[in-house]
Amino acid sequence: MDLEKAFQTVGEFGPYQKRAVAVLVFAEVYMACQCMLIVLVGATPEYRIEKQDSDLSSQQEQLQHVIFTEDINTIVTEWFLIKQQAYKVSLAGSLFFAGLLVGNLVFGPLSDKIGRRPVYLTGLFFEVVFGYVTAMAPSYEVFAVSRLLVGLMNGGIGLVCFVLTQEYVGKSYWAMTGTLASMAFAVGIALFGALGYFIQSWRNLAMAANSPGVLLFLLSVTLPESPRWLYSQGRTEQAEEVLRYMALRNGNTAYQLMLQRVGLPKAGNRDNRDAGVLQLLIHPVLRQRTMVLMYVWYACSLVYFGLTLGASEMSGSRYINVAMYGLVELPAYPICIFLINKHWAGRRKSMAIFLCLAGSACLCTMFIPVSGTLINVKSLALVGKLMVSAAFNITYIYTSELYPTVVRNAGLGVCSMSCRVGEILAPFVPSMRALHTSMPFAVYCLSGLSAGCLGLLLPETLNKPAAETLDDLNSPTLGRVLESKPLLYEDNKLKSNHNN
Repeated sequence: MDLEKAFQTVGEFGPYQKRAVAVLVFAEVYMACQCMLIVLVGATPEYRIEKQDSDLSSQQEQLQHVIFTEDINTIVTEWFLIKQQAYKVSLAGSLFFAGLLVGNLVFGPLSDKIGRRPVYLTGLFFEVVFGYVTAMAPSYEVFAVSRLLVGLMNGGIGLVCFVLTQEYVGKSYWAMTGTLASMAFAVGIALFGALGYFIQSWRNLAMAANSPGVLLFLLSVTLPESPRWLYSQGRTEQAEEVLRYMALRNGNTAYQLMLQRVGLPKAGNRDNRDAGVLQLLIHPVLRQRTMVLMYVWYACSLVYFGLTLGASEMSGSRYINVAMYGLVELPAYPICIFLINKHWAGRRKSMAIFLCLAGSACLCTMFIPVSGTLINVKSLALVGKLMVSAAFNITYIYTSELYPTVVRNAGLGVCSMSCRVGEILAPFVPSMRALHTSMPFAVYCLSGLSAGCLGLLLPETLNKPAAETLDDLNSPTLGRVLESKPLLYEDNKLKSNHNN
């Protein structure tokens, strides 16, 4: 039997898969806390500098007379990261995202070559270790380097974690597990805001946010290797062992489970052996899909983080604001689950619609007053963030379905790389207000609308078989880059002639 029929025999989303996915969802919550750490531990409280009779010639003398009026403890208050030193807070955040960028490039292809499980466990172990280094850093330099290393591990295991949530279950549950992972990340942001409210000291907060990683690692050790990855590598017997173990834990009998013996052709296939980032450039179908997806990911990231920066300027408690940034995303996910499984919407149209709605919300901000009772720039910016969050969630699911198993992590890694570029550029877009007050929202509008239109060039994956190898892309259905009625007509014509 083929792999999808095997999952139907084993149980596409049985009790064992539910427990495995729960562990991976827990990992998303942990990674969200690490991503948001700098927002609270790097917060700058109100301060004043006492006036002295004599001029303070050196910066060190000025810092000795700084008084922080807000009773919180952050890296800013401990290492006096104000005035000329204030850039170091942003630098630490940038180093984390730079680590994410490198982690996407390194860990994605690596997990396609040596397996999901060893890469995931190794990355998680070192992220926990470097997380404790962050909490106990004796100086800013150690703190900054530790954030770079945490970001490196976070970027790598984030991809593998998402892929595993889908490769442990049947294809019909991919959308649901992908949505659960995204919802867990949003919940993690909200929980971190609540955690910061009760733990004011930045070192204790960093310690508390990192400690769940120890429990997570112990739970993750019990996870098996992805049967889909084993099968794609021609290790059919090992894939059968994992599937039989899943069936046993699900309460099913699958002793006669036998997968199609395609191991030898796959092991001798040069394309599958060398599958990785290079194949994304060489293979014509993968090349065109990757170009479109990279721009979609870039636009999603630019709009998402650009709007987040605008929302961060809201007055009120910083802890409530952080929680709200996470909670505002939650309504998007049930809508995603509903739409992407409908034949009249699917993955492709849903992603395009949400991106266009996010761009339209940004467009509307240019025609309404800044302040208002209900409809104002702030509320529309949050609506835009809600819409782009939905598009981002669909993009993850859609991308994993567009790539074959042998290059899925590599494809997600390259797309995530373009996402990190959007994150790096997003902070610079608000500075375009110097040209015109509406210029930042014009950039977000154009990015959302153009990405939505460009995404329509991709093929629909709803109710289509998942590609396992590069050879599967030679199929007329799986290999299409652009949905085309003439192509569908030609396929039906060829089938008709063949039957005759």
